[in-house]
Amino acid sequence: MIDREGLAAFLVGRRALLQPEDVGLRRGQRRRTAGLRREEVAELAHMSTDYYARLERGTGPRPSAEMIASIAQGLHLTLAERDHIFRLAGHSPPARGSASEHVSPGLLRIMDRLQDTPAEVITELGETLRQTPLGVALTGDASLRNGPSRSLGYRWFADPAARELYPPEEREFLSRLYVSGLREVVAVRGPGSPAATMVEMLESESDEFARLWADHEVGLRPPDVKRFDHPSVGRLELQCQTLLDPDQSHRLLVYTAVPGSESYEKLQLLAVVGAEPGL
Repeated sequence: MIDREGLAAFLVGRRALLQPEDVGLRRGQRRRTAGLRREEVAELAHMSTDYYARLERGTGPRPSAEMIASIAQGLHLTLAERDHIFRLAGHSPPARGSASEHVSPGLLRIMDRLQDTPAEVITELGETLRQTPLGVALTGDASLRNGPSRSLGYRWFADPAARELYPPEEREFLSRLYVSGLREVVAVRGPGSPAATMVEMLESESDEFARLWADHEVGLRPPDVKRFDHPSVGRLELQCQTLLDPDQSHRLLVYTAVPGSESYEKLQLLAVVGAEPGL
């Protein structure tokens, strides 16, 4: 059963504790609100202000689990707080660990400060959960992808177009890299895991994957420099720094270019031209 009064009080309390800069928003000069405004939370949670306001008033229909997940992410809740708000709304909390898609507040705070840098949060299967605007411009809008296609490793073998962003001379190694990484995840998660299910799908869909999987290669690691052939700005050579959230098995990938280099200048241009349609 939903606890409307408890849910409303929790939402009001959490909203009052957050400041715009805590969630990557700008503070206006004439701001008088203590904490976030309702419309700001609604925007962060991808819902209408009226719908969110009704939740804070304890009225309206029971929110779906998807709505609660969006609110939990928008309010930068911890896992414990996320689980609590799910129970208040009358839902069982989602799984934790590798199956979770709830990005930790710590990673979100870092992301909020990287708006002028390509960055993304990914799962251990290469599913992109969050992107900065320049991250979208670099690799495409991950929110448009569904099902197994959310994983770059899956798209690499199931959709030839996924390789167009990467130099032809590196694609053979990248194929081996994705298979090697997936094998390591399967060894940790075991039969019946999402990783094992992905292997089954790819073995039936890609002869190349099946051949590489039969090689039992492990231990490959990404190169220090990642190269992209971007349709708008051409060849980019970027360093990729990785920050791991061990509780969620999420990784924050941050792409940077050497200041003054050609790739650095191209990143500045990419920030202006934005995402390529269809990328």
